[in-house]
Amino acid sequence: MCMAYEKKCNCGARSVSFHFKDNIFPEQVIKELYCPACSGAVTMDPSTMVSDNGWILSYDMEAAKFMGEKHIKDEITPGLLLDQGYCSWNGVYPGDNLDSVREREKIIALAKTNPAEYFKQLKSWAVERMEKLRNEGWRKAQNTA
Repeated sequence: MCMAYEKKCNCGARSVSFHFKDNIFPEQVIKELYCPACSGAVTMDPSTMVSDNGWILSYDMEAAKFMGEKHIKDEITPGLLLDQGYCSWNGVYPGDNLDSVREREKIIALAKTNPAEYFKQLKSWAVERMEKLRNEGWRKAQNTA
């Protein structure tokens, strides 16, 4: 089971749903969230922050290292927390969890009327979508094949 959490960005304009893989970390590990509108004034600290297509996440790395040391063999870095889903967007990018459901709804209608076409379109949608997200530069889309 995985815990989900929602947080507003620093300027309050956007809200993002987060995913915590294996429930290793509590939501307090996320210190700050900056959307593209409020991230411009932020000075990046790579030891505590990670950037993803204009979004910046700031983590409490002291807490993350303390809580994760028994569960994660690799060095615990902001990039690992985001890229491996330990303390990350719920989906590939902020809002992906909602966007992907809307996009799939169009294809799901085919399941009852034309199952073969449904599977064909669903597979095509997934591959094309991930390629699009990879080309847009989303971090979690970079390591998928």
